[in-house]
Amino acid sequence: MSLVDVATAAINSRLICWHLINMVGFLLIGVGVYARAASIVPNLPIVGGILACGIILILISILGLAGAVKHHQVMLFFYMIVLFLLFLIQFSIASSCLAVNSEQQQEFAEEGWNRVPDSMRKEVQDTFLCCGFNLTSVSSNDPSCELIQKECCSGIAGNCQCPPCLYKLEDKINYAFKLCGGLGIFFSFTEFIGVWLTVRYRNQKDPRGLPSAFL
Repeated sequence: MSLVDVATAAINSRLICWHLINMVGFLLIGVGVYARAASIVPNLPIVGGILACGIILILISILGLAGAVKHHQVMLFFYMIVLFLLFLIQFSIASSCLAVNSEQQQEFAEEGWNRVPDSMRKEVQDTFLCCGFNLTSVSSNDPSCELIQKECCSGIAGNCQCPPCLYKLEDKINYAFKLCGGLGIFFSFTEFIGVWLTVRYRNQKDPRGLPSAFL
């Protein structure tokens, strides 16, 4: 195999890596948009991180494509550095999502509950037939539970109270953290593959350049 063939294969490897990272970026954006559209309480600190990682990956993949096509060493160097930093950040965040315990999940959920407007709190209560966030933190700003109380206690005699919304949401919150952590771990290793390919082939000769040129 000639040097031209090797260099051409190197550029093709970079282009394949670009398509892979570009696809991952669009997939992350799609997951984030779907989660934001489908989520009842969208203020958990997960969806925004997914969207941000997807947008950054798209921008980085464009930089990598330009560097691979032009065989531009400076572009490829910055592409490699930024992609490696994004790998570290995404891997750390994904590991943190997998390591979050139930108490920390409750703190994040309560923070999101306190930030959303009353209309969204009322929507959560109407959807899950619950009242307030939990038994220990009853806020005067929470929507009235009078109508919800009649609906969830219909046909029940005696003292009946609707359960707090935390008990209705904790399984979904735990699933969201585990899902985002698993996806983040998987996609972060695709970024590491991109870094490895860039390091491996960055200094190959440009097949369109002069044969006597070093790079």
